[in-house]
Amino acid sequence: MRKLLLFTFLFCALPQLMYAAGVDSLKVWRDSVNASYSFKTGEIVLKDGIAKIMVPKGYKYLDAKKSNQVLTDLWGNPPGDGSLGMLFPEASGPADAESWAIDVTYSEDGYIKDDDAKDINYTDLLEEMQADTESENEARVEQGYQPVELVGWAVAPFYDAASHKLHWAKELKFGEEEGVNTLNYNIRILGRKGYLMLNAIGDMNMLPGIKKDIPALLASVEFNDGNQYADFNPSLDKVASYGIGGLIAGKVLAKVGFFALFAKFFKVILLAALKFWKLIALALVALFSGLKRFFNRKKGTASELASAEEETAMDFEKPLTYEQLTAAEHATETTLVQEPTAEKETVA
Repeated sequence: MRKLLLFTFLFCALPQLMYAAGVDSLKVWRDSVNASYSFKTGEIVLKDGIAKIMVPKGYKYLDAKKSNQVLTDLWGNPPGDGSLGMLFPEASGPADAESWAIDVTYSEDGYIKDDDAKDINYTDLLEEMQADTESENEARVEQGYQPVELVGWAVAPFYDAASHKLHWAKELKFGEEEGVNTLNYNIRILGRKGYLMLNAIGDMNMLPGIKKDIPALLASVEFNDGNQYADFNPSLDKVASYGIGGLIAGKVLAKVGFFALFAKFFKVILLAALKFWKLIALALVALFSGLKRFFNRKKGTASELASAEEETAMDFEKPLTYEQLTAAEHATETTLVQEPTAEKETVA
């Protein structure tokens, strides 16, 4: 009980103490999150040896396990384990809002025939994709995600038939958010049985920096011998049911900026306070009563201290769970204005 009281006191008081001391609490949080991850450079083996990535100069690599945790727990994507790792600019990390990251995944859909690349009308393809994106919004909203608008090409698709590498970029707008739109920069490296995907996650104002690094990123990833595009065996290998045009669409991944993450967290706390103010008031009374007894413990007998702790426990049995906080948010959302959550997303 004493540990619980002290923890609660520190949780409530620490932000105010940091503010009074002139400490940027968001920066402290961001730095602590970034410092919790270990990164690698050099040659990285991907997907049981079928491919490799030579981490480009100016970048660092986060392994698959930690990358999936970032995508799901930190950035708010649906649970999954498809990431083979992520590339970050060497001066930034997962909690930085003003930076981009590149998620690396693999799809074994089969050998992608590229003979349609020269005939694709990318203007017509964009219109079809905009219509498809709009039609998927109802399902996105039902699942708790913001609707998305495909604004247009940020960089028109380009396919290099010699290296069998494709890249393009899209501009997206999520929900009713104002300001800078979201950038989706996509790279595909074709192989014998499928393709590697490199999806850059950032804002539109990051486009110049990402475009500058595209040549190095394209050159950094290759399939190993036996898994390259030229190793295709029509007698043994499956052929995908689509071509180059079919690669320029896919599921959405999101990066919730850490400012939005903090805003959402404190919004939940506020809504909980409005919903459960009586309970919180009783808890605070119990807290300070318990603290008083705790710091005056030398003046009381052992039996008095035990009795005090028992009385305090009756008023402050357990902290609010995440489910209770979420319930508070839903219960009060009809009376409060819901702020849009800023997202950075990539379309595969």
